Amino acid sequence: MPELQRLHADHAPAVLAFELANRAYFAASISDRGDAYFERFAERFHALLAEQEAGVCAFYVLVDADGSVLGRFNLVDLEDGAATLGYRVAQHVTGRGVATATVRELCRLAASRHGLRTLRAATAETGVASLKVLTKAGFVLVGPADPDELGGKPGSWYQRDLET
Repeated sequence: MPELQRLHADHAPAVLAFELANRAYFAASISDRGDAYFERFAERFHALLAEQEAGVCAFYVLVDADGSVLGRFNLVDLEDGAATLGYRVAQHVTGRGVATATVRELCRLAASRHGLRTLRAATAETGVASLKVLTKAGFVLVGPADPDELGGKPGSWYQRDLET
């Protein structure tokens, strides 16, 4: 059974493998991270851990029984009881409710562990699967997103008020 775990240094090889295995899949719907991301992965990964340690962000990975990463779920810009949610799941688990269940679990953790009251998430108009995940997880439309926030694509912001 997959387990949602707070990101730590030992996850680096599995996260890199996840990103490489799903690169083309992700690039079909969101901006590609680019070669520099992979060339400087270790440096960027350590920077994420430092951001998490500083309390600015909280990063999670959904880890399968074999230790592989099935998804990444991030709470960024934690401030004043709010944060922005971002996530991505492996192509081979899409359509199985994995993202929805994990976003729901992260919403509970956001309130109980991080003291958050509100989460926001943006999705492009073409991100039909992400929209389904967000709405099933209790997010509601709050307004348009700047296309620059979504790799040049039009989209919208969604929000969920959390129970504490």
